[in-house]
Amino acid sequence: MKYQSTRGNAAGIESAEAILEGLAGDGGLFVPEELPQTDRSFIESLAALPYAERAAKIIGLFLTDYTTEELLACTKAAYGGKKFDNARIAPVRSISDDSFLELWHGPTSAFKDMALQLLPQLMQTALKKTGKKEDILILVATSGDTGKAALEGFADVEQIKILTFYPEGGVSDIQRLQMVTQQGKNVEVIAVKGNFDDAQNGVKKIFNDAAFAGELKAEGVELSSANSINWGRLVPQIVYYFTSYIDLVAEGRITADEVLDYTVPTGNFGDILAGYYAKRMGLPVGRLVCAANDNNVLADFLTTGIYDRNRDFHKTISPSMDILISSNLERLLYHVAGSEKTTAWMAELAATGRYQADAETMSTIRETFRAGWADQSATRAAIQSVYEKDNYVLDPHTAVAYRVAQDYIKAERSRTKMVIVSTASPYKFNDTVLAALDKDVPKDPMEALTALSNIADAPIPAGLASLKNAEELHRTVVEKSEMQRAVAAFARK
Repeated sequence: MKYQSTRGNAAGIESAEAILEGLAGDGGLFVPEELPQTDRSFIESLAALPYAERAAKIIGLFLTDYTTEELLACTKAAYGGKKFDNARIAPVRSISDDSFLELWHGPTSAFKDMALQLLPQLMQTALKKTGKKEDILILVATSGDTGKAALEGFADVEQIKILTFYPEGGVSDIQRLQMVTQQGKNVEVIAVKGNFDDAQNGVKKIFNDAAFAGELKAEGVELSSANSINWGRLVPQIVYYFTSYIDLVAEGRITADEVLDYTVPTGNFGDILAGYYAKRMGLPVGRLVCAANDNNVLADFLTTGIYDRNRDFHKTISPSMDILISSNLERLLYHVAGSEKTTAWMAELAATGRYQADAETMSTIRETFRAGWADQSATRAAIQSVYEKDNYVLDPHTAVAYRVAQDYIKAERSRTKMVIVSTASPYKFNDTVLAALDKDVPKDPMEALTALSNIADAPIPAGLASLKNAEELHRTVVEKSEMQRAVAAFARK
């Protein structure tokens, strides 16, 4: 299978090359030239397999230049051993009438592990397949979870360096500690004075600077990305939509071929887009409900057809969703409207901060997508109500999805089974969760972990517990205008 850019100027490249490049040369995102199709027999063939083998079969439909043996080696390295604290890797937890797809059992306690434990394996294999001799420098902009997951995945990987930018004051205490204590001879972590969009725009600007890229390449360094703009980040996320469906059939919660809806807490649109790909491939997915927080630019777009980032930015208790420019929406627009319209809309967004999709495009999108949003008060109330009802603790991102899912079911009078995608452990946001439960919040984040553990009656994830005695190794803070200089300095170390 070949890949092309959403903006039409890069086509016919292999998946290994697309994964190494990360972003297309015309500024677009790589997408497959066609989408593979599955049927009931294929889905049923996955049922008896462990997660790593399911992943290899599903991903193999997209990465056709990788051999079966190569993919199995990659997925077993990513999901094997004791990296995940649940043998099912991405279990579906059924609580009363609700089903939560728990994607936070990996080493950094967030759904980003599902892809970022695998991406380094895919990249290393791609380097061997393409024969590249240059070092790869991974640039990451994070709103909290991607940064640590990428750092964890790429630490001490040969021929690859990784530099993560995060917004100063824009992540939780635990998220910051996870990043600034990261060890590894090939890693760097830098805070940016600004919000996540500032960090993300800075990284995109660096990628689009051909002269700068040429300077680095002359010195034996090529830039790439571990954000969900990289196809190698997105394709592993398709897997857990298949596995959750298979597991619910096995448990008797749904019947084979029954349609299943998903509500996804959404910031950069990659997680929910993976569900769209699963649906297009033949998985019986009905509606995909996009759940936003106060930064509800996506909910507004899916409702009105107008994407407008010219609005106040809100720092919220669900920081990984504090995003006003959702990169992966470009991929959806491409699949629905084609490269010409998509390119024009992206140019308009860059120039004016807004664009309006045409009625035909929005009609097609709304066949699959619905949207809603929950403010911080509603998010806290959701955490409290689920705990009081079921003794189950939600993190603030999952709580947004829970509230939006309930609103959707009521408004649509839907009887279709709903899965709520749970994207982070509540332990990553212990202060917010404790406050929502009307509990005292210790100032020390490690003490807060213990307090939440006592309430949840569950052990603190090992990766978070280890932060107690970890040394802060990364203290650099830069203005957004200084990001490129910081990249150059790190590349030359």
